[in-house]
Amino acid sequence: MAAREIGYDGVMPVYIDDIARFEGQPVTLRGWLHRRRSSGKIHFLTVRDGTGFIQAVMSKAAVGEEVFERADHLGQETSLAVEGTVRADARAPGGYEIDVAGLEVFGESHDYPITPKEHGVDYLLDRRHLWIRSPRQQAILRIRHAVVDAVRDFFNSRGFTLADTPIFTPAACEGTTTLFPVQYFDDATAYLAQSGQLYNEANIMALGRVYCFGPTFRAEKSKTRRHLTEFWMVEPEMAFATLDDAIELGEALVVAVVAQVLETRQRELATLERNVSALERVQAPFPRITYDEAVETLNANGQAFEWGGDFGGTDETVLAEQFDRPVAVHRFPSKIKAFYMKSDADRPELSLSVDILAPEGYGEIIGGGQREDDLDVLLARIKTHDLPQEAFEWYLDLRRYGTVPHSGFGMGIERLLAWLCGLEHLREAIPYPRMLYRLYP
Repeated sequence: MAAREIGYDGVMPVYIDDIARFEGQPVTLRGWLHRRRSSGKIHFLTVRDGTGFIQAVMSKAAVGEEVFERADHLGQETSLAVEGTVRADARAPGGYEIDVAGLEVFGESHDYPITPKEHGVDYLLDRRHLWIRSPRQQAILRIRHAVVDAVRDFFNSRGFTLADTPIFTPAACEGTTTLFPVQYFDDATAYLAQSGQLYNEANIMALGRVYCFGPTFRAEKSKTRRHLTEFWMVEPEMAFATLDDAIELGEALVVAVVAQVLETRQRELATLERNVSALERVQAPFPRITYDEAVETLNANGQAFEWGGDFGGTDETVLAEQFDRPVAVHRFPSKIKAFYMKSDADRPELSLSVDILAPEGYGEIIGGGQREDDLDVLLARIKTHDLPQEAFEWYLDLRRYGTVPHSGFGMGIERLLAWLCGLEHLREAIPYPRMLYRLYP
């Protein structure tokens, strides 16, 4: 079946993103057939291997009639290995091609369901396990990897300790309406975590500066492009820190992540046809406006908004349109924030909270602020919010035994990634999206 048998003991296999090192040398490349076209006695095989795409040029004279004939009938996504010599070609997408001398087929593919024609979103989501093989989806997932790398690099280089927090939690910290209940042992009910924050507040009392990074779950019956029921969030928390400290950290984090993506993922951004000039403007400092100023801005721009409400997607878009980079909106009304948010001493009706909004209509990417560190105030808040005090005794202990001012935030990876990639919906920002009516595959 091959002009020359290609086995694991043959020519050293290489990856496409490393192909330039092997110009003029024989190589073995293993991957999948992305596209095939023929011109007389030459086949042009576009092969992908997970790191990139390359054209393999196969002539009948080089491989023989039997192999050439078989290659003429290979279907899209057939897994294979090609052996040949790497040749520089300025006309090739990556600057190189392979002159094929041998072919081996591992697994044939017939009637691949995702073709270059247009497909509906539901059709593609039902076949998400195959859709991620497309160039666009590969680019998004590689940028996601770069984002995750950049986040970890940022916190690790600043002395933060990764401290994992539970996925199963024993109490509904902010009411049960957006929490997923889970049957636990002995007829007990647990909840899938919405956030690791409360546990992080305990972790900082041991480690000073921490972050957790993992999946979180929101049972919101929302069908907007900005919502998923399962998403990934990074949550730093700092002891002896104020609202301003949280804003400065969030600003520095976003700047660092954007810079690292621009530095390492230009090829993928080009695949997505992303306007990188908008990202290049993401530099510190970010503009900061109060909630009061945000309300004035909304009303001045034709948004009928009443003080005391929370911002909707359109409100966030209008606010962000006033700036060329993310904007930090701070000091929201206490009544629309969680029980653990500290009040402003000068205006108790306001909380020491912040949302950082992305430009270009992508909304909130960071939410956080300063936490309430006074035991008596926190006890009153728990009662006001009608929460079971016994479920929070461990949390109250943090105020009984060495309480300190502290602050932190959460940053949603998918929200950030959607903005960086210019995506219309979060469903493309995670390998297997979970939404209100989407639990498959």
